[in-house]
Amino acid sequence: MAYDKFTTLTSTAVPLPIENVDTDQIIPARFLKATERKGFGDNLFRDWRYHQDNTPKEDFVLNDPTYSGKILVGGKNFGSGSSREHAAWAVYDYGFRCVISSFFADIFRNNCLNIGVLPVQVSADFLQKIFNEIEKDPKTELKVSLEQQKVTLLATGESESFDINGYKKDNMTNGFDDIDYLLNIKQDIQEFAKTRPF
Repeated sequence: MAYDKFTTLTSTAVPLPIENVDTDQIIPARFLKATERKGFGDNLFRDWRYHQDNTPKEDFVLNDPTYSGKILVGGKNFGSGSSREHAAWAVYDYGFRCVISSFFADIFRNNCLNIGVLPVQVSADFLQKIFNEIEKDPKTELKVSLEQQKVTLLATGESESFDINGYKKDNMTNGFDDIDYLLNIKQDIQEFAKTRPF
């Protein structure tokens, strides 16, 4: 399933300065029944967002109108725990296109890259600067350039580079998932197949 192309994203951000956010908190197991990627955003951080009677918890950041944007800024070790793809689906379906942290669990990182959410890993110091700027001004913007592999705090001009696999970078730039990539080179594959003796 193709998704939006990712080149440059400039947005305000939602701060979640909590370490060791695991996938069961991102999307609790009881919401994993669906097999399509739609509808999971409603239950993103469900147990942190809502009381048992389904009323919103006013002190949780996603329920605070002060914060908004397409970037989620999380604490160290974001996406740990089980390997459920639904955690990345919930992040995407809610509307986030980028998650920034100082460390990601590998499987969560790859699941994000496979559906068009850019996981940006920065140093602990730069992450703290981002949190500080958002705390001072919730409307502060971040610029994430996939081409330059750089995230910039527009309020201060400070920036830091991040790493990304070249294949995944190319796919995100083109809005491809793995199947789209293969379809895009279908003719090359067919031409190569003609050279095979079997």
